[in-house]
Amino acid sequence: MDLLFKNQGLYLALYRFVIGLLFACHGAATLFNVMGGPQGQVPSIGQWPGWWAAVIELIGGTLVLLGLATRAAAVICSGTMAYAYFVVHQPQALFPIENGGEKAALFCWGFLLIAALGPGRWALSTVLTPARSLAHDRR
Repeated sequence: MDLLFKNQGLYLALYRFVIGLLFACHGAATLFNVMGGPQGQVPSIGQWPGWWAAVIELIGGTLVLLGLATRAAAVICSGTMAYAYFVVHQPQALFPIENGGEKAALFCWGFLLIAALGPGRWALSTVLTPARSLAHDRR
């Protein structure tokens, strides 16, 4: 049990890294037609909401992955996925399994957890601002 608590910061970093990477890849796939391409039509530059969502996915996911402005980026990413769920998926059916909104719901709650917990000590922001690292040492 001590091993779990002892490595809690590492587990948070791995979780943050994976969620951020997956989200950034989703944005890159949509914007640049890479990694299997977008799930649908490639949005035109500035097109609402598809292009803006993809930009948030790419930039926000990268910030979370790196641990820079993590809480703010995670809140924006969570809000983007809440919007996607309630505007795009939920009108089709009530439950995510019925309306295809599982990814949106999981990303929404995953980013909300990261926003609540913060980046942890294994974040680039901690390395760049060593004075703040003392506050993160407890994680």
